[in-house]
Amino acid sequence: MGKQAATKVQAGAEGPGATGEVLPEAPTLRLVSSPKRQRILEGMLEAVGDAGYDAASVRTVLDQTGLYRQAFYDEFADKDDCYLEALRYGVAKFAAIARAAGGPESGWRSQLRAGIAAVLDALDADPAAGRALIVEVHAAGPEALKIRAEAMKQVTDFIDSARYASAGTESPPPIAAEGIVAGMHAVVHAKLAAGDGSGFRELLPDFMYFAVLPYFGAEIAGAEMKAARL
Repeated sequence: MGKQAATKVQAGAEGPGATGEVLPEAPTLRLVSSPKRQRILEGMLEAVGDAGYDAASVRTVLDQTGLYRQAFYDEFADKDDCYLEALRYGVAKFAAIARAAGGPESGWRSQLRAGIAAVLDALDADPAAGRALIVEVHAAGPEALKIRAEAMKQVTDFIDSARYASAGTESPPPIAAEGIVAGMHAVVHAKLAAGDGSGFRELLPDFMYFAVLPYFGAEIAGAEMKAARL
């Protein structure tokens, strides 16, 4: 994190009502140019989430959406092109869900708890989208992995902003935030890959303990875990 960005985050952490400063920039939900295009993107996520990336096809998406083939090719060159755009759309949508939940909260821990809870609720509501965005990204190739890496970097930056909110209580190395995000991602990935489509919200207490511990210590992490169970 650059010095200027760090100063902004620290100022946000120290001042009241500074939730907009504490949260780093996350992907913004793109304006989809037409209802038809949005329908195709959501249909692609559903198709890939249900059948897997390799098995999903343009025909599968058309069956999901009830559109004609020409409607698809008016918007996208092929399946790969459509999936990459659907991946960007889905990532931005989940980021918007987290920001909408966490933004009104005061303080890093409250923002984190609300944001993670909202994302886990969204996975419980639509596990197929989760599989399309988290599990099947590997099969889609390097560009898809790059999109995922950029999204995880946004989350990592927010996690690591805890070092300014903690007022020096703990000072873990910067790689700690990467480990936290990778660990939470691995747990969610494993559940989705195993076909488990429920119980994501139940992960919140453990995720909060895991994220808070390196920055605030065991006592506060334990309190956050209890708060997340309520």
